[in-house]
Amino acid sequence: MRVVSSSTPSATTRATWPRPPACLVAARLSEPPEGARVAVAGLVILRQRPGTAKGVIFLTLEDETGVVNVVVWRTLYEQFRRAVISGRLLRVTGRVQRQSGVVHVVAEKVEDISPLLDRLLDPSLR
Repeated sequence: MRVVSSSTPSATTRATWPRPPACLVAARLSEPPEGARVAVAGLVILRQRPGTAKGVIFLTLEDETGVVNVVVWRTLYEQFRRAVISGRLLRVTGRVQRQSGVVHVVAEKVEDISPLLDRLLDPSLR
């Protein structure tokens, strides 16, 4: 997984935000235009399935720069159920949506990349 990060985005960086399969960090989620296809990855810190949301699931992912709000529609949830329910580290590809000043990623694909967490324990990678 490739993650692109920048602490001070310039005009050049803004024009070249990472496209899937590269992951965009949370701090740069404001750069892509509405409806742009992006990939994000992070630890799952919250799963919500409100009874009033008609089967929609809301996930909050956290990376080293902040949090990402993810919307998973019912049909997509059925397709990626195992990853959505049990994944500790997810990679989500979807479309950027802005509403009332909040940025969401509307999921199109959800991947459980939790096995990558186990590599943190590998002494040969230190």
